[in-house]
Amino acid sequence: MSSLGRTVGVFRSGMRLLRRGPQKIVVRKAGGGPHIEPQYRQFPQITKNQLFQAELLSSAMWFWILWHFWHEPDAVFGHFPWPDTSQDALTCDPVLRLFLSVLGYC
Repeated sequence: MSSLGRTVGVFRSGMRLLRRGPQKIVVRKAGGGPHIEPQYRQFPQITKNQLFQAELLSSAMWFWILWHFWHEPDAVFGHFPWPDTSQDALTCDPVLRLFLSVLGYC
């Protein structure tokens, strides 16, 4: 008996669909902006707005990097005192000392 009830339910829903007739098909516009079709093995076409945004973002990035490099050099070079160069390898390595004296550094 349950199969008969299912068959009647399917038949009823099918009749409702046929009575409604054809429905309007909705087309999505993908955000409404300029839509660029993909092209095989070609560079993407970039709009002027995208180019401006990219240059603005990259210039802000480089400003941030160089600003902090100039104002906080310890963050790049480290928070330690510079080593004393008088106690360097020149006193220990005679070959290096000879090489640097030939070049005129010692």
